[in-house]
Amino acid sequence: MGAAILQSGCSMMCPHGGQVQVAPSQSKVLLGGAPALLASDTTLVAGCAFAIGPKPQPCLTVEWSAPATKVTIANQAPLLQTSVGLCKSAEGIPQGTVLIVSTQTKVLAT
Repeated sequence: MGAAILQSGCSMMCPHGGQVQVAPSQSKVLLGGAPALLASDTTLVAGCAFAIGPKPQPCLTVEWSAPATKVTIANQAPLLQTSVGLCKSAEGIPQGTVLIVSTQTKVLAT
């Protein structure tokens, strides 16, 4: 069985409570009225307060892996609820994985 395709406006957080925001690069394929998200879309994290000792190390970007392999949108792989987003600090240090809190559930892919 497939996994839900992520769409703009779905709720995602870094492991420290920061809000994950994706800027969709396509607007033709809509899921529940919102653009489907692609693995190549720019993903940023806002409001992460993670620190190691006195040094702030907030999550700022996300590197995605495991997008859909059998479906493409605009010749790009869409992100799935099962995709793994690795949050990284400004120095590129891995900080943990994205928590996908909610998404649409009607359109599935593998």
